[in-house]
Amino acid sequence: MYRILIVEDDEGISSAVAEQIKLWGLDSRCARDFKNVTAEFAEYDPHLVLLDISLPFFNGYYWCGEIRRVSKVPIIFISSASDNMNIVMAMNMGGDDFIAKPFDMSVLTAKIQAMLRRTYDFAASVPVLEHRGALLNTGDGTLTYQGKTVELTKNEYRILLTLMENKGKTVSRERLMERLWESESFVDENTLTVNVNRLRKKLDAAGLDEFIATKFGVGYMVG
Repeated sequence: MYRILIVEDDEGISSAVAEQIKLWGLDSRCARDFKNVTAEFAEYDPHLVLLDISLPFFNGYYWCGEIRRVSKVPIIFISSASDNMNIVMAMNMGGDDFIAKPFDMSVLTAKIQAMLRRTYDFAASVPVLEHRGALLNTGDGTLTYQGKTVELTKNEYRILLTLMENKGKTVSRERLMERLWESESFVDENTLTVNVNRLRKKLDAAGLDEFIATKFGVGYMVG
């Protein structure tokens, strides 16, 4: 299990981030001793660090430098100080990414997983597709948006997977039916329409309005 160290002195933010991370099967720990973050780092041995800039005693730039003395672990800065100077400073000190507060939890999770994927070939175990803040977990076939899970049937999942794999492109109805046939269930034109309409209602109810667009005479695409 991948371990995420959260170095954030706002307990409300750090606990919320920790809970979100755990929803995706990752382990997390919130730093408590801001006088000696490197000791907590060494003891926990995380795969990734979320690091705020404004901290008690020493700022995030200092701790980033200290961590970089001993490790190449990915570091993502999270800060409300999101002007260009702070972003450049964070990258120059050894940071790998920068997320401005306030941030969407789904976007934060997607960035964490992207960083883990690039660093540790995370895609082999739990690849996640993202669009408009919605996260489709191909490991367990679930869709998450703003911290809430949208329950999908097998056919709905395969339709959404195919569309999100082809973001920006129109997928023909024929291709969608072929994808559903791969699951050994016969799907005709009418069944496909019923499944797409049911999927749209679930997405609308979750706040993802007009997530699937119809290209008349051609097919569908995520928008």
